[in-house]
Amino acid sequence: MVVPGLPADEGLPGNEVEGTLRLEEVIGSVYRAYPMLDAALRQRDIAAGDQLAAAGAYDLKLSAGSENQPLGYYETYRTNIKLAQPLYSGGETFAMYRNGRGGPYEPWYQERATDDGGEFKAGVLFPFSRNRTIDERRANVWKTTYGRQQVEYDIQAELIDFVQSASYAYWEWVAAGERYRIATTVLELARQRNAGIERQVELGDKEPPLLQDNRRLIVSREAKQIEAGRKLQNSAVKLSLYLRDLEGKPFIPSPEQLPEFPAPGPVVPEQLDGDIQLAVERRPELQVLDLLHRQLEVDLAQAHNDFRPSVDGYMTGLQDVGAPTSKKADKSQFELEAGVMMELSVQRRKARGKSSAVEAKLAQVNAKRRITQDKIVIEVQQAYQTLVAARDKVARAREAQRLADQMAAIERRKFALGDSDLLAVNLREQQAAEAAETLIDTLLEAFRAQADYRAAMAWDEPPEG
Repeated sequence: MVVPGLPADEGLPGNEVEGTLRLEEVIGSVYRAYPMLDAALRQRDIAAGDQLAAAGAYDLKLSAGSENQPLGYYETYRTNIKLAQPLYSGGETFAMYRNGRGGPYEPWYQERATDDGGEFKAGVLFPFSRNRTIDERRANVWKTTYGRQQVEYDIQAELIDFVQSASYAYWEWVAAGERYRIATTVLELARQRNAGIERQVELGDKEPPLLQDNRRLIVSREAKQIEAGRKLQNSAVKLSLYLRDLEGKPFIPSPEQLPEFPAPGPVVPEQLDGDIQLAVERRPELQVLDLLHRQLEVDLAQAHNDFRPSVDGYMTGLQDVGAPTSKKADKSQFELEAGVMMELSVQRRKARGKSSAVEAKLAQVNAKRRITQDKIVIEVQQAYQTLVAARDKVARAREAQRLADQMAAIERRKFALGDSDLLAVNLREQQAAEAAETLIDTLLEAFRAQADYRAAMAWDEPPEG
């Protein structure tokens, strides 16, 4: 097919599509090279980064320092280094070394002095009440883990939308090609008739005004063909947004790659209930809400944690090494210290406020999930009903086209025999063209409904990372 104003080989080089372009090739191009899908897949890296950042709360921490007092009566030099390891079960362990040289030390800072070899110290802090089963660090790790899972469903939701839009663009391109064929067919009928009228006018069997009238009809149909060609070009350009070559560049399909509209697929009423249940299980919107619910449950557990008093136990042991720093050798023996610390917010307004807010958010998510599930059921039912109605409409439109084509053919034969006029022929041919376009509209509606059904069933899955 050659469309005026569009070369037959129009397109970008390097395209792997040969022959008739199929919908599966367009969808495959979306999976392979659609930029918005690539942007959506980057969310995985963002979620992984957030999860890694949350896990960073459990990084081994190193701290060190040096405090020197070189001038004055109390000339002292102190250095220290410490390793602290937060525990996933709450609390932390630490180990440190410090060395206090010089002297004398201020009487009120005698603990700063160490034996000559310095002091080694280690200890552990563990919670008994608050932060025992959950704390901010664990909560962030859990929520980012759920967030990383949620990203997969977000990607799936976007992919479903991309494939649905690509399917729409493909079938609109096919429909535009069919309309161009119709415009070309009725134009060729007028052109073929014009040659016969010219001979009849030359022989004196027809009046010259009839020839002029048919030429007017040709010009009118040429204008309609040009408009149909423009719409075909526009639909091909729109489709190129989703159809890309091996380099990822938009590829404008040529008219030669146009397929004919296939027959709509079968509809099995017995599968509707099962499809509804499957859609509810597969749709990413519900999965996202479920994961959001889990994140809020973590927030609620953290809020309940804040109601508890902070009761922390600790135990430390230390040992100085080297020559004693004093005659009493009071730092040379191993020392062990244990204790308990308690803190309580009396009003607990932070805990009450956070708990109330999270419970309200949970109620919101539950309400959103109910309405989302209802919408999914309605979407599947609507797509199914549209498919059923479209199949019936296609059957009737085919019959109407067949009858209109018969009437147009009869009228042309009558015109050739001199039993009809050009106005009646034009009217019959116009009716046949309108019937053909009505069939195209019903087929387009049917295949758009198939795309809607595919989206409602969440058939598309994001590619593995």
